[in-house]
Amino acid sequence: MSKIKKSEMDKEQTIIMSGNYASAWGAKCSRVKVISAYPITPQTTVVEKLADFVDGGELDARYIKVESEHSVMASLVGSSMTGARSFTATSGQGLLYMTEMLHWVSSSRLPIVTTIASRGIAPPWNIWAEYTDILSIRDCGWIIQFASTHQEIFDSVLMSYKIAENQGVMLPYFIVYGGFTQSHTSKPVRIPPQKEIDSFLPPPPEKGWSHLNLDPDNPITFGNLLMPQQEYLDFRFLIHDSMVKSKKIIQKTIKEFKKSFKRDYSGLTENYKCNDADVVLITYGALAEQSKIAVDELRKKGKKVGLFKLRYIRPFPNEELLKLFNSDVKVIGIADQGTAFGNPTGGPISTEVMSLLRQSNRKIKVLPYVWGLGGRDVTVDEQIHVFHQLMQLKNKNEYPTDDTFQHGTVWMGLKTGA
Repeated sequence: MSKIKKSEMDKEQTIIMSGNYASAWGAKCSRVKVISAYPITPQTTVVEKLADFVDGGELDARYIKVESEHSVMASLVGSSMTGARSFTATSGQGLLYMTEMLHWVSSSRLPIVTTIASRGIAPPWNIWAEYTDILSIRDCGWIIQFASTHQEIFDSVLMSYKIAENQGVMLPYFIVYGGFTQSHTSKPVRIPPQKEIDSFLPPPPEKGWSHLNLDPDNPITFGNLLMPQQEYLDFRFLIHDSMVKSKKIIQKTIKEFKKSFKRDYSGLTENYKCNDADVVLITYGALAEQSKIAVDELRKKGKKVGLFKLRYIRPFPNEELLKLFNSDVKVIGIADQGTAFGNPTGGPISTEVMSLLRQSNRKIKVLPYVWGLGGRDVTVDEQIHVFHQLMQLKNKNEYPTDDTFQHGTVWMGLKTGA
């Protein structure tokens, strides 16, 4: 273990840093005890910065260098089973490579935190911002949160351990942000005094997790075979039950964070000028922040438009969406920055939102979008154009007629129609 230097900050500082460094600082300030690392673009500088912290004596943690992403998560299974606060980061193909172990982590109820600098999936090779990597494994039992700003990346790491390690949750946690657009750009990030962070986020129990603890003096068998008539289904239900119930813990933690650090993250979703809107765009990630500019521009012209940002997709914010559906909204656009080939819309989240819409008694028109794949730019003007399409649907019941409208979804920037 590295010796801690007497350099921990005793007052808040604002540091200009990349999104990846914000992730690494979040892990450092959370006092993680085990980091397992394998480099992959655009995540690499997260684990590089953590290596600097450990090597420089600023972080008392075991840094494990392994040969693959599968081994990254396998090694963290072992560390977390001992009760150690564990962390890693990955992207794209690396996330897919560790998929087997992701299920092992959630089924073991281990509160491991992983940050994802999301990128496109190969082939063809693509390393720029897109969320198909995380969306393709959204049902493996991990809490999934999108961070839209550099400050939110840092803050979310602190909150993630407090949520994941809660006795009523005990589930692993993904914090997701865009490759390069967030991972490699730099913005000011406020770092609170370490003693205030320690007060907000105490260390995990010294004796390990209450449901599982690897102890050489008290060996146990874990993950053994269950017959069909035994409790396999019950274990799976309990994961789902804890995921759903984690919503209350998430809300409680956000309130505690606001009280401690005076920053408010609203909840599982963010309602931006939706209260009187008749046209609303639903989306997630950094492009949701940019969509606020489009909303503001149209509001200046008297257009009743709003943005509904999904901060979490697991657990899915059913209650918040149903409240939106039961407002005055007439038309909803749902923009995915990822794909789900062959499903009803081609976009994973738009299909889930439309499924939930069936629980509402209101007849709301819906137009799904797929945008920003492979890191393709989506400008403010293009987002304003999206709102104009939605207003056209509201006013004239007219769907887009150009070649980007395929199979009931607008594929923004499509160069070759079907």
